Amino acid sequence: MTGRVLLVRHGETTWNRDGRIQGWADATLTAAGREQARAVGDRLADAHDLDRLVVSDLKRTLETASLLRAAGVAAEPERARAWRERDFGELQGLTRTAIATRHPEYHREGSLLAVRSVEGGESLSAFETRVLEGWERLVEELEGGETAAVVTHGGPIRAVLAAVTGRELAALAPEFSPANCGVTELAVDGAACSVVDRDGTDHL
Repeated sequence: MTGRVLLVRHGETTWNRDGRIQGWADATLTAAGREQARAVGDRLADAHDLDRLVVSDLKRTLETASLLRAAGVAAEPERARAWRERDFGELQGLTRTAIATRHPEYHREGSLLAVRSVEGGESLSAFETRVLEGWERLVEELEGGETAAVVTHGGPIRAVLAAVTGRELAALAPEFSPANCGVTELAVDGAACSVVDRDGTDHL
Protein backbone atom coordinates (compact mmCIF):
# COMPACT_ATOMS: atom_id res chain seq x y z
CA MET A 1 0.00 0.00 0.00
CA THR A 2 2.64 2.50 -1.06
CA GLY A 3 2.85 4.46 -4.28
CA ARG A 4 1.33 7.30 -6.28
CA VAL A 5 -2.15 7.80 -7.69
CA LEU A 6 -2.79 10.32 -10.46
CA LEU A 7 -6.43 11.36 -10.79
CA VAL A 8 -7.10 12.69 -14.30
CA ARG A 9 -10.37 14.29 -15.37
CA HIS A 10 -11.52 13.49 -18.92
CA GLY A 11 -11.14 15.96 -21.79
CA GLU A 12 -13.76 18.56 -22.64
CA THR A 13 -16.99 17.13 -24.06
CA THR A 14 -19.70 18.65 -26.20
CA TRP A 15 -21.90 18.86 -23.11
CA ASN A 16 -19.14 20.53 -21.05
CA ARG A 17 -18.87 23.11 -23.80
CA ASP A 18 -22.63 23.68 -23.80
CA GLY A 19 -22.90 23.81 -20.00
CA ARG A 20 -25.10 20.71 -19.74
CA ILE A 21 -25.05 18.30 -16.79
CA GLN A 22 -23.71 14.90 -17.85
CA GLY A 23 -23.73 12.42 -15.00
CA TRP A 24 -24.08 8.97 -16.56
CA ALA A 25 -25.20 10.32 -19.94
CA ASP A 26 -22.60 9.98 -22.67
CA ALA A 27 -21.13 12.79 -24.75
CA THR A 28 -18.10 12.70 -27.01
CA LEU A 29 -14.96 14.81 -26.66
CA THR A 30 -14.67 18.07 -28.57
CA ALA A 31 -11.62 18.86 -30.71
CA ALA A 32 -10.32 20.85 -27.74
CA GLY A 33 -10.96 17.86 -25.46
CA ARG A 34 -8.97 15.57 -27.71
CA GLU A 35 -6.07 18.04 -27.68
CA GLN A 36 -6.26 18.16 -23.86
CA ALA A 37 -6.17 14.37 -23.70
CA ARG A 38 -3.14 14.19 -25.97
CA ALA A 39 -1.39 16.84 -23.87
CA VAL A 40 -1.99 15.04 -20.59
CA GLY A 41 -0.98 11.78 -22.25
CA ASP A 42 2.35 13.34 -23.23
CA ARG A 43 2.84 14.52 -19.64
CA LEU A 44 2.04 11.15 -18.11
CA ALA A 45 4.22 9.26 -20.59
CA ASP A 46 7.17 11.63 -20.05
CA ALA A 47 6.99 12.13 -16.29
CA HIS A 48 5.71 8.81 -14.95
CA ASP A 49 6.25 5.09 -15.41
CA LEU A 50 2.63 4.04 -15.01
CA ASP A 51 1.96 0.55 -13.69
CA ARG A 52 -1.83 0.78 -13.97
CA LEU A 53 -4.40 2.77 -15.94
CA VAL A 54 -7.86 2.60 -14.34
CA VAL A 55 -10.70 4.13 -16.36
CA SER A 56 -14.34 4.96 -15.66
CA ASP A 57 -16.52 2.98 -18.05
CA LEU A 58 -18.27 5.99 -19.60
CA LYS A 59 -17.60 7.07 -23.20
CA ARG A 60 -15.79 10.34 -22.42
CA THR A 61 -13.28 8.69 -20.09
CA LEU A 62 -12.70 5.74 -22.39
CA GLU A 63 -12.07 8.14 -25.29
CA THR A 64 -9.64 10.13 -23.13
CA ALA A 65 -7.81 6.97 -22.09
CA SER A 66 -7.48 5.88 -25.73
CA LEU A 67 -5.76 9.18 -26.52
CA LEU A 68 -3.44 8.74 -23.51
CA ARG A 69 -2.42 5.40 -24.93
CA ALA A 70 -1.82 6.93 -28.36
CA ALA A 71 0.43 9.52 -26.68
CA GLY A 72 2.65 6.82 -25.23
CA VAL A 73 1.07 5.63 -21.96
CA ALA A 74 1.88 1.92 -21.98
CA ALA A 75 -0.39 0.56 -19.22
CA GLU A 76 -3.46 -1.35 -20.41
CA PRO A 77 -6.80 0.32 -19.50
CA GLU A 78 -8.85 -1.36 -16.77
CA ARG A 79 -12.53 -0.35 -16.81
CA ALA A 80 -13.99 0.37 -13.38
CA ARG A 81 -17.63 1.37 -12.80
CA ALA A 82 -16.75 2.69 -9.32
CA TRP A 83 -15.06 5.71 -10.94
CA ARG A 84 -18.15 6.89 -12.85
CA GLU A 85 -19.52 10.38 -12.33
CA ARG A 86 -22.56 10.68 -10.06
CA ASP A 87 -25.87 9.72 -11.65
CA PHE A 88 -27.81 12.99 -11.76
CA GLY A 89 -31.07 11.36 -12.85
CA GLU A 90 -33.66 13.71 -14.31
CA LEU A 91 -31.20 16.61 -14.29
CA GLN A 92 -28.91 15.05 -16.89
CA GLY A 93 -28.88 17.03 -20.12
CA LEU A 94 -30.11 20.24 -18.51
CA THR A 95 -28.13 23.45 -18.09
CA ARG A 96 -27.54 24.93 -14.65
CA THR A 97 -29.90 27.79 -15.52
CA ALA A 98 -32.68 25.35 -16.43
CA ILE A 99 -32.11 23.38 -13.22
CA ALA A 100 -32.22 26.54 -11.08
CA THR A 101 -35.49 27.56 -12.78
CA ARG A 102 -37.14 24.19 -12.06
CA HIS A 103 -35.62 23.75 -8.60
CA PRO A 104 -35.54 27.02 -6.62
CA GLU A 105 -33.64 25.28 -3.81
CA TYR A 106 -30.67 24.82 -6.16
CA HIS A 107 -28.44 27.87 -6.53
CA ARG A 108 -27.13 28.34 -10.06
CA GLU A 109 -23.69 29.38 -8.80
CA GLY A 110 -23.51 26.50 -6.35
CA SER A 111 -22.34 22.92 -6.87
CA LEU A 112 -24.87 20.37 -8.04
CA LEU A 113 -22.60 17.69 -6.58
CA ALA A 114 -23.35 19.06 -3.10
CA VAL A 115 -27.11 18.44 -3.47
CA ARG A 116 -28.01 15.54 -1.15
CA SER A 117 -30.60 13.81 -3.35
CA VAL A 118 -31.59 13.91 -7.01
CA GLU A 119 -34.87 12.58 -8.43
CA GLY A 120 -34.19 9.41 -10.40
CA GLY A 121 -30.48 9.58 -9.63
CA GLU A 122 -27.88 8.73 -7.03
CA SER A 123 -27.87 10.22 -3.53
CA LEU A 124 -24.75 12.02 -2.39
CA SER A 125 -24.06 9.34 0.23
CA ALA A 126 -24.46 6.48 -2.28
CA PHE A 127 -22.13 8.25 -4.71
CA GLU A 128 -19.48 8.81 -2.03
CA THR A 129 -19.70 5.18 -0.90
CA ARG A 130 -19.26 3.87 -4.45
CA VAL A 131 -16.26 6.08 -5.25
CA LEU A 132 -14.49 5.55 -1.92
CA GLU A 133 -14.89 1.78 -2.22
CA GLY A 134 -13.12 2.04 -5.58
CA TRP A 135 -10.44 4.28 -4.07
CA GLU A 136 -9.82 1.95 -1.13
CA ARG A 137 -9.62 -1.05 -3.44
CA LEU A 138 -7.05 0.72 -5.62
CA VAL A 139 -4.94 1.78 -2.63
CA GLU A 140 -4.97 -1.74 -1.16
CA GLU A 141 -3.66 -3.10 -4.46
CA LEU A 142 -0.70 -0.69 -4.71
CA GLU A 143 2.58 -2.50 -4.17
CA GLY A 144 6.22 -1.48 -3.98
CA GLY A 145 5.88 2.14 -5.00
CA GLU A 146 3.62 1.53 -7.99
CA THR A 147 2.05 4.46 -9.84
CA ALA A 148 -1.56 4.26 -11.00
CA ALA A 149 -3.46 6.76 -13.13
CA VAL A 150 -7.25 6.97 -12.89
CA VAL A 151 -9.15 8.59 -15.76
CA THR A 152 -12.36 9.75 -14.16
CA HIS A 153 -14.67 12.73 -13.63
CA GLY A 154 -14.84 15.87 -11.52
CA GLY A 155 -17.14 14.36 -8.90
CA PRO A 156 -14.99 11.34 -8.00
CA ILE A 157 -11.85 13.48 -7.86
CA ARG A 158 -13.54 15.78 -5.36
CA ALA A 159 -14.87 12.82 -3.38
CA VAL A 160 -11.36 11.37 -2.98
CA LEU A 161 -9.86 14.75 -2.10
CA ALA A 162 -12.53 15.31 0.55
CA ALA A 163 -11.81 11.90 2.07
CA VAL A 164 -8.01 12.22 2.17
CA THR A 165 -8.09 15.80 3.52
CA GLY A 166 -10.81 15.18 6.12
CA ARG A 167 -13.35 17.49 4.48
CA GLU A 168 -17.07 17.09 3.92
CA LEU A 169 -17.69 16.59 0.21
CA ALA A 170 -20.71 18.91 0.29
CA ALA A 171 -18.45 21.68 1.66
CA LEU A 172 -15.50 21.00 -0.67
CA ALA A 173 -17.52 20.68 -3.88
CA PRO A 174 -18.47 24.37 -4.26
CA GLU A 175 -14.84 25.44 -3.70
CA PHE A 176 -13.15 23.28 -6.30
CA SER A 177 -14.00 22.02 -9.77
CA PRO A 178 -11.24 20.05 -11.53
CA ALA A 179 -10.21 21.22 -14.99
CA ASN A 180 -10.63 18.99 -18.02
CA CYS A 181 -7.45 16.86 -18.13
CA GLY A 182 -6.11 18.39 -14.93
CA VAL A 183 -3.98 16.01 -12.85
CA THR A 184 -4.30 15.57 -9.09
CA GLU A 185 -1.36 13.62 -7.65
CA LEU A 186 -1.63 11.75 -4.36
CA ALA A 187 1.16 9.99 -2.43
CA VAL A 188 0.09 6.86 -0.54
CA ASP A 189 2.09 5.38 2.33
CA GLY A 190 0.15 2.79 4.24
CA ALA A 191 -2.86 4.42 5.85
CA ALA A 192 -1.49 7.91 5.16
CA CYS A 193 -2.22 9.84 1.99
CA SER A 194 -1.01 13.31 1.05
CA VAL A 195 -1.83 15.66 -1.82
CA VAL A 196 1.29 16.31 -3.92
CA ASP A 197 -0.42 18.43 -6.58
CA ARG A 198 -4.06 19.47 -6.93
CA ASP A 199 -5.39 19.80 -10.45
CA GLY A 200 -2.09 20.51 -12.18
CA THR A 201 -2.63 22.00 -15.66
CA ASP A 202 0.83 23.17 -16.74
CA HIS A 203 0.69 20.71 -19.64
CA LEU A 204 -2.45 22.28 -21.12
